[in-house]
Amino acid sequence: MRASVRFGLPDGSAETLYAGDLVGRTWAAALRLDDPDVSEAHAMVSLRGERLWLLALRRRFSVAGKAMDAVALEVGMEVRLAPRVALKVESITLPDAVLGLEGPGLPAQVLPGTCSLVFDPHPRLAPGSVAGAEAVFWESDGLWRVRHGEQTIPFEAGQSLGLPSGTFVAISIALSVAGQHATRADDAAPLRIVASFDTVQIHRPKAEVFVLVGQLARVVSELATVQQPMAWEELARPHWPHLDDRDALRRRWDGLLGRLRDRLREGGLRPDLVASTRIGLVELVLREGDVVEDRG
Repeated sequence: MRASVRFGLPDGSAETLYAGDLVGRTWAAALRLDDPDVSEAHAMVSLRGERLWLLALRRRFSVAGKAMDAVALEVGMEVRLAPRVALKVESITLPDAVLGLEGPGLPAQVLPGTCSLVFDPHPRLAPGSVAGAEAVFWESDGLWRVRHGEQTIPFEAGQSLGLPSGTFVAISIALSVAGQHATRADDAAPLRIVASFDTVQIHRPKAEVFVLVGQLARVVSELATVQQPMAWEELARPHWPHLDDRDALRRRWDGLLGRLRDRLREGGLRPDLVASTRIGLVELVLREGDVVEDRG
């Protein structure tokens, strides 16, 4: 019950990607491509309406020789990410409905792949398998499963899940509805980011102003001020100035960065707006048309 696209790769193999999956060099990409002309977060598969799209993130791609920021995927289409890297759309799967979850404090939303139900303090779906989560959901061979406590069971529409925090229910969400919010984080509209140290406002056309406060705002404000990549430790140290253990500092930083990306995702913004490289640099990733106002 997930929308997917199967890409043929330059080496003759093929990979299936789902809505929300990243394409790039980063280890976190669902389709990892080892080529110097492919960026770490190059593109993202997006479900919009009843179609799958590929959206450019840090670099553009081309279709039929034309540079593009977004394209509706079609079988037979060739998408060129770099001179030596082209992806061919072999097949597209669009089910009538996808599986979602709702419950106390959690509005109905699509299960985006492997994800965890966490509370901090409000319920939300966090990507991946999170230690200490009340429940973890994943899909295998087209069937959904959930683990809570020591129990792992199949999970399908109409099924209730009794947890300490309340009863959550698996629901079927029509694809036409799911596409309106399943991958909101890849919204391609230009952003106006107003950074004022302890608060950050992110403005988008025809959308409410999204606000960050506290530690999360200070991270974005610092990156907005320097407007260039910074070492993670430079960003982390002001938050925990008396923590001498560098490994402990890194764990706290990773947690803070994870919370920041979760907040961006919840607000319908792309989580890679604040990106981290494998050599420890962190940067604010701006697309064409994005504007930063540093008022700190």
